[in-house]
This record gives sequence, C-alpha cells and structure tokens, in this order.
Amino acid sequence: MKKKLLAAFLLSSALVSAGCGDDASDEEHGVDAEACEHLQEGPASAVTATLGTDAPPAIRADHRRYDVTLADGPDGKQGSVSFAASEATDFIFYTNADVPFSITDASGASVDIEESTSSSEDCADIKGRHVVPLTVGTFILTFGPTTASTISVLVEEAAHDHDHDHEH
Repeated sequence: MKKKLLAAFLLSSALVSAGCGDDASDEEHGVDAEACEHLQEGPASAVTATLGTDAPPAIRADHRRYDVTLADGPDGKQGSVSFAASEATDFIFYTNADVPFSITDASGASVDIEESTSSSEDCADIKGRHVVPLTVGTFILTFGPTTASTISVLVEEAAHDHDHDHEH
C-alpha cells in the first residue's frame, strides 16, 4: 500500500512539475492556454461599453470572459470599459477579435502597451493579446472602431500563479 501511495505521489509531483516550468516562455504559454480555456468556456459576464462621458462598466482579472457589446460610434462600433489594477504588474488583455485597442489612466493620459499581437500560437481563438504594465489604479480600455458589435475580453496577470485555487 505504501508503495502505491508513494508512486501516486511521485507521479502527481512529476505532472505538476511538468505543467509549470520556470521558464518565462512556459509561463507565458500557460497563461495563454488558460486564457484560451476561459475565452471558449467562460464563465462569462455581459457588459455594455460606453461612449463619451458615461461611466464605463468595470471588468476584472477574475478568470471570467467579458462579452462586451460595443456602441455605434462615428467610425463604427466602439466603446470603453474600466479596469482597476490592485497591484503594479503586467496584465494581458485578450480579445477574440482583432480590434483596435488603447488604454488610458484615470486622468486620460495614454498608457504604453508593451507588446501587442493579433494571435497566440497556443490558441486560435485569441485574436488580440496586449501586454500592459500597470500601476495600482483604474484604467479605461477602449476598443474599436470595428465592425464587430460584440467582442469577448479576458484579463490575466502576466506573472500568473498556477498554484492558486479557482473554479473553471
């Protein structure tokens, strides 16, 4: 019996070790794979983006897909949502459509996007992947103009902790 338990423990340890490498690219691929799962399977919340001076609805880095309905703007569908960063770190904003994306701080100053791609080798459903270093505070994310009336958005921390517990 002890040998079976030891074998099961060693096997599970090996699987955990293999799943979470220390290499940064492994971590990046792990975050993309998790983002892909949440983009495909949810859970999901519907929000309606705002235009102009209306307060934008909040989205969070809570392992949830946000299905954002865009408004009719002068050049196509567009709109804004807000995101509150509770810690200073890099966040990855994923979308299921290749749409223009910009981010500003609470005072309206543009925030630099460190890396922006329209794909992920880990997931064909990822059409936008934007890495943004944020400070603690609230930011406004603006999508569009585009022809898409709804886009799915997911936020993950770039240095994602795979050892935490959360529901899938």
